[in-house]
Amino acid sequence: MRILVINCGSSSIKYKLFRFPQRQCLAKGLIEHIGEKGSSVKDHYSGLKLILNQHSEVSAVGHRVVHGAETFTKPVIITAKVINQIKRCSSIAPLHNPANLAGILACAKLLAGVTQVAVFDTAFHQTIPPKAYIYGLPYRYYEKFGIRKYGFHGTSHNYVAQLAAQKMKKPLSRLKVITCHLGNGCSITAVRHGRSVDTSMGFTPLEGLVMGTRCGDIDAALVTYIMQKEKIDISQVERILNKESGLLGLSGVSNDMRIIESRARAGDRRCQLALEVFVYR
Repeated sequence: MRILVINCGSSSIKYKLFRFPQRQCLAKGLIEHIGEKGSSVKDHYSGLKLILNQHSEVSAVGHRVVHGAETFTKPVIITAKVINQIKRCSSIAPLHNPANLAGILACAKLLAGVTQVAVFDTAFHQTIPPKAYIYGLPYRYYEKFGIRKYGFHGTSHNYVAQLAAQKMKKPLSRLKVITCHLGNGCSITAVRHGRSVDTSMGFTPLEGLVMGTRCGDIDAALVTYIMQKEKIDISQVERILNKESGLLGLSGVSNDMRIIESRARAGDRRCQLALEVFVYR
């Protein structure tokens, strides 16, 4: 059996093709800067088409899906019902669920009839206690809209915690570990005895650390303040917070850490500041 594992990020696609049960990696690759200025890959569908044109003999596909809310606590076979739930969660994961869904729909077209499985980032964090995931808002918003901290990068944090335990030659069930996921999206998680007990991301992947294009934690009042000063609407301010902030907004150059570090070494003060803020936060 050949299983294709796909991770459609906000601006990238990572993939590996495995042969099972041998667990042998047959191929792997990365497409970056999707949809960015100057990129030859305009969207995730185009990127996945390139990948699937090279690796057509696939028995099953596994997808990383960012947001499953409280609905999904473990991997599931993708059905029309699952697709609809992923769509519903897109409003609270606008940079990711649409990209994840694009991968699922592309595979459905290019690999018709092949079983697809969704693995949710939020699932690992379902062990976070209420005192950590409930916000200081009227409780009715949790009851009506499910507003709470969900956390993301769960598959990554789970894997890193297990690998750390292996490296230390200690059982994860006895360890307290802080795991870090640092990429275009960034988060940290407290893992106690193998279970997530708190994490930096929240209701959406916008909360927490300063990221590639996301602002991370800010004073909530700044949202309406910026809207009033700039005379912009909700969709515009959402775009600023999700796609024009973070390292990109601070440096004024790029969301790519490699470019920012290079410019910082050359004396670019804004890039130096972006690095300092990223490390401090």
